[in-house]
Amino acid sequence: MQLNPSLTQFESFSLTTESNQEDAEIDTMPVEVPLSKTSIPPSTNDGGVYILQRGNSLASQKSEELQKTLLAHRHERQLIILQDFPDPDALSCAWTYQLIAQQYDIKCEIIYAGTLSHQENIALVKLTNLPAQRWTLQTLKGKDLSFYQGFVLIDNQGTTSQLLSALQQAGMPLVAVIDHHSLQADLKSEFVDVRPHVRATATIFTQYLQAGLLTLDSSINQHVKCATALMHGLRSDTNRLMQAQEEDFMAAAYLSRFYDAQLLNAVLEANRSKRVMDVIERALKNRIVQNNFSIAGVGYLRYDDRDAIPQAADFLVTEENVHTAVVYGIVHDEDDELEVVIGSLRTTKLTLDPDEFIKEAFGQDSTGRFFGGGRTSAGGFEIPMGFLSGGNENSAYAKMKWEVFDTQIKQKLLRLVNPKDNPIQSE
Repeated sequence: MQLNPSLTQFESFSLTTESNQEDAEIDTMPVEVPLSKTSIPPSTNDGGVYILQRGNSLASQKSEELQKTLLAHRHERQLIILQDFPDPDALSCAWTYQLIAQQYDIKCEIIYAGTLSHQENIALVKLTNLPAQRWTLQTLKGKDLSFYQGFVLIDNQGTTSQLLSALQQAGMPLVAVIDHHSLQADLKSEFVDVRPHVRATATIFTQYLQAGLLTLDSSINQHVKCATALMHGLRSDTNRLMQAQEEDFMAAAYLSRFYDAQLLNAVLEANRSKRVMDVIERALKNRIVQNNFSIAGVGYLRYDDRDAIPQAADFLVTEENVHTAVVYGIVHDEDDELEVVIGSLRTTKLTLDPDEFIKEAFGQDSTGRFFGGGRTSAGGFEIPMGFLSGGNENSAYAKMKWEVFDTQIKQKLLRLVNPKDNPIQSE
């Protein structure tokens, strides 16, 4: 599709991000910012939208590439795959992709295999009617996957989804990967937009909107709710904009024209459940502090309470003289007989790279897949328990199993935190 040069009748200037120790190389990329809004008339040819040319910026280039990809897949059906426990960034971006794809008569279903357990995520989905569905592996087995012509990974690269291997085994092609986390795997995808220097995937999708892939209309209720979800995703992944960069602020400024502040406030005021408070209490009780790292194992959790782990890490990192908190537990789903060690890291230390720290601490499985990774200020890991899964009816055995995993995780973390002073080494 040829771009209309007449749509570039506006001035722009280039912002150069000041680099910090974490992003010394990648943050010097120029970002083209429009000084005045240009009205984008609907196109009468393929796709239904124009894309604004904004110099040779990466955002403009990727927007054009995505448009070409969508044009090549008109009239298809796709699955949008989120991480097992999707966060606001993932949920809002999946919804945005779905709305963009609709313009090309591409019908998308947003699915995740885990559960929504964080109170804000539940509130976001309920209050905005965000169209995300839970598909377990059993659900997937009962579906006719030939009904779909491809799948998309958004805010993840497949390493945090149980569904990826099943889709690959079914021969379903990967159409697009759009993410802001560090590169986790070498996935063969038709379109790839992975930008680790961007603080939120919501920023990437807002740039798609600014480029003209979808023209938001404040009179359309669905657009307002989607913009509100994007604002929440951006706010969440930038620690309430405290870690935002120029691109994130420009994205927030654009969304501010469309989002519903009262709706966002209602989402943010969702109360913590008693079970979440219990997990935070356990984390406080069990934590050990070494070299400004707070490390806490919280034992066994129900699958539906998984999001209590990152909330406990958020709480522990606020303690005086602590710059990094790691909280982990064994999460089990009795229905699917699934058991996995799940952990979260939060840090305020600018020189600590969560992605590198977690990868070095826990390494890879036999296929070369890392057990975890991260982004600026946050990270997570998931370690399958394999043969040791289940069998927790015997309380003595369950306690012994937890002690083994608790000890092993602490060993791996403390090897990096303070190798000369490991309090759990046997005498």
